[in-house]
Amino acid sequence: MAVSKQDILDAFHFRHACKEFDAERKIPGADFDFILETARLSPSSFGLEPWRFLVVQNPQLRETLREFTWGGQKQLPTASHVVLTLVRKSHFMRYDSAYLQYMMREVQHYPEDIIQLRNGLIEKFQRSDFDLLGSERTLTDWATRQTYLPLANMMTAAALIGIDSCPIEGFERAEVERILAEQAGVDLAQWAAAYMVAFGYRKNPPPRPKTRQSLEQVVEWLV
Repeated sequence: MAVSKQDILDAFHFRHACKEFDAERKIPGADFDFILETARLSPSSFGLEPWRFLVVQNPQLRETLREFTWGGQKQLPTASHVVLTLVRKSHFMRYDSAYLQYMMREVQHYPEDIIQLRNGLIEKFQRSDFDLLGSERTLTDWATRQTYLPLANMMTAAALIGIDSCPIEGFERAEVERILAEQAGVDLAQWAAAYMVAFGYRKNPPPRPKTRQSLEQVVEWLV
């Protein structure tokens, strides 16, 4: 079951923000199911899973989204698969929402005494520890941060099996959400767009080597 450390590091070096994919190459279904499964199994704060993953394969819908996606002009038409991740809006992420009660009872299967304990813990966390209840935007932003955990896991999992990816935040969110509501039936009272991520096989090698600051520049040990 163990994967070598070198294999994992090789995958991180392999991964880059692929700007254009080979449109003729398609990811096998089993491989993409594997990528989606790593998203499903990803962690989130209190295990609340504030996400939904739309796999956008309709070429016409991709082209419509592309008009308002300045960061995906080459990726959207050429990617084998595109995932658009939605995040639950603030009303559904409050400590006292029906959604949180559903998650604890129907998904996490906590007993009633633990649910009451967690209700108080989550309220304290949202109200005072992280001060998340001051505005709807603050709570939605907190939920959105959780969705970047499956994003990272999907891209790493793809790289481990030789599949390229590109995360995309460069889009006009209001227009993208309008299109999703009109053409995909997304309920904007419940969902907001978090990001897109494209998957496929690179058309060209990366234009330059990966650049990062050194470990010493980004890590400080407190001993």
